[in-house]
Amino acid sequence: MTPEALARSLVERLRASGHKAYFVGGCVRDLLLGRAPKDFDVATSARPEEVLALFPRADRVGAHFGVVLVHEGRAHVEVATFRADLEYLDGRHPEGVRFETDPRADAVRRDFTINALLLDPLSGEILDFVEGRADLEAGVIRAIGDPAQRFREDHLRLLRAVRFAARLGFSIEPATCDAIRSLAPLIHAVSAERVRDELARILTEGGARRGFELLDATGLLHQILPEIEAMKGVEQPPEFHPEGDVWTHTLIMLDGMREPSVGLALGVLLHDVGKPATFKVAERIRFDGHVEKGLEIARPLLTRLRFPSDTIETAEALIANHMKFGAVTRMRESKLKRFLRMPDFDEHLALHRLDCLSSHRNLDNYEFVKRKLAELPPAQLKPARLVTGRDLIEAGYRPGPLFKAVLDEIEDAQLEGRIATREEGLALAREILTPAVE
Repeated sequence: MTPEALARSLVERLRASGHKAYFVGGCVRDLLLGRAPKDFDVATSARPEEVLALFPRADRVGAHFGVVLVHEGRAHVEVATFRADLEYLDGRHPEGVRFETDPRADAVRRDFTINALLLDPLSGEILDFVEGRADLEAGVIRAIGDPAQRFREDHLRLLRAVRFAARLGFSIEPATCDAIRSLAPLIHAVSAERVRDELARILTEGGARRGFELLDATGLLHQILPEIEAMKGVEQPPEFHPEGDVWTHTLIMLDGMREPSVGLALGVLLHDVGKPATFKVAERIRFDGHVEKGLEIARPLLTRLRFPSDTIETAEALIANHMKFGAVTRMRESKLKRFLRMPDFDEHLALHRLDCLSSHRNLDNYEFVKRKLAELPPAQLKPARLVTGRDLIEAGYRPGPLFKAVLDEIEDAQLEGRIATREEGLALAREILTPAVE
């Protein structure tokens, strides 16, 4: 059963038991926009205990707020009782709720007009108490009621407004935008994990460039990512970067992403984060050491936002290696093969392509790498080692700091086709190690 079919069956069952029930929120918004909803939510006049009586295998995931999760196979739907929220004291959750029987009360306590529509899936009727349909048609994100009050209630809404505008290609209504700008410092009261999740969605759900332009325009960029804001106005050598400053270059790259992983999106965002601190003018504009500086900046930034360690490592690898593509045609065969076999190399290649298309537009090195990847099967990129450390020990050599260098040199010779057997590898080891032993 699909989530939509499950949601429809829940509405039918609730209605048959004498309760009001509707699809609500994002699923209604997306259906009206012709988009496929990611999930479905149902709002009802039934109290949580009445919902549980009808669906005894359901879970009480938010009993305090009247939310019950109903499962059917892999599909699940949240069923929430109509409610009005009591006072917000922590900037995130109401102190309590008052259950209601009127869907209007449930609609007007929500965040934005486009998220407050209710749909009767049986008749197709739309309940619109906040002019959400007009805002959908106009492409506008508008807070319900007093924007400042909505954002003071739940500070995460500051970022959610930007995310919805970016993903949907909407504008933010002026009064709503003004309220975000004036209240932007409140975002520091939101947990780093929630900020992280919103940023990750802005980067990966589509419209990342628009999202970061809005973060900048609303002052949220300054509050959350001052390291990215520092890119603005940092000039680049026009012969390599005719598009403009580091900020513009990064925005163009964000605009070029198509369904990126979080790691790739962060790599794009941060690959030049070291440039503002390393800017200098010699014979031309230079950014000596910007990769190392970028790594120095990126880890604390991503750790501050509580990104998982594997995501941080992916972003760091992308930053560390993005400049190496400039030398691929001059690399020794062994070095090139080691480069091409890096973990997640497709992410590195995707970043390089975006980097080129967002600046000089020269894809020669990109095409060179693509040809090499097509020519070289995995067995040639990473063949089984001819000689191992155990082989060196059995040959009578004592383990020591030279072992790794010797094994790497043997592998280089293997990758370059200079040796092809274990015996040749051991002979090369003797050439290197025997003088050291003597």
